Amino acid sequence: MAEKRNIFLVGPMGAGKSTIGRHLADMLHLEFYDSDHEIERRTGADIAWVFDLEGEEGFRVREENVIQDLTELQGIVLATGGGSVLSKETRNRLSARGIVVYLETPIEKQVARTQRDKRRPLLQTDEDPKLVLERLAQERNPLYEEIADFTIRTDDQSARAVSSHIIDQIGF
Repeated sequence: MAEKRNIFLVGPMGAGKSTIGRHLADMLHLEFYDSDHEIERRTGADIAWVFDLEGEEGFRVREENVIQDLTELQGIVLATGGGSVLSKETRNRLSARGIVVYLETPIEKQVARTQRDKRRPLLQTDEDPKLVLERLAQERNPLYEEIADFTIRTDDQSARAVSSHIIDQIGF
């Protein structure tokens, strides 16, 4: 794995991918990218607006294209969207082009970390957020596990502690 110069963070919403990714990139002196932020930059609109206008399917097409572009870069840390792994093409690109780290987080932590965040379209329904997150976990967790080179639990650790643990695991 030493030839892989990119680190790709996957996992559910609320796992800390963006926060941990920034710390990790800073500690390793790599460029940091967030696929959701890149979609917003390219469209000039926030994720919720893209979801409203194009639906989840349209958003996923944009996400796949952004991740295609970003994974062609070298020396980056990329925080992916929680649902990016739904695309087989994206899973293949992530696996082939970098070290994939699955940030595993219990549902209770996800609920606590996302409860006030209005920028998560899949949680902006009348359905209980815990039930939504459980359903997403059932669908997505096996996909995260499928492509992960390493799995790190984020539970009650600080972003810096998780980043240090990732660096130790991957041997950077």
